[in-house]
Amino acid sequence: MVSSLYIVFSALILFKLSLEVIKLRTQYQVTYGDAGFCELQTALRVQSNAIEYIPISMLLLLMMEMNGAPVWAIHLCGLIFIIARIFHYFGLKHRERTWRHFGQITTYSSMILMILVNIYYLPWIQIFSFDL
Repeated sequence: MVSSLYIVFSALILFKLSLEVIKLRTQYQVTYGDAGFCELQTALRVQSNAIEYIPISMLLLLMMEMNGAPVWAIHLCGLIFIIARIFHYFGLKHRERTWRHFGQITTYSSMILMILVNIYYLPWIQIFSFDL
């Protein structure tokens, strides 16, 4: 399955973000919360933001594949999404508003594209068939 490639990339992104939080928690000796450390607050927010968008987007990508969308469309949506998440991460981590904004817009664009492709390739006959 093609979507599994992007699911793996997304998992790697989440893993990296988690390691950054762990590193900062260890460095500042913080078990819970952020203890007011700006760098830890940022790392936690970056991780949380990824957790908010990655699962639903990967489900949309997987459903695209299961609904029969062409492979090029799956690659296009997956690549756009992964690139968007990297830009967003970079923008938040380095406090670069332009990169963060570009990452946000691109994330939303890829999600809208996945939603539209899913709507187009939905098995409408099965959905509206009342045959048991």
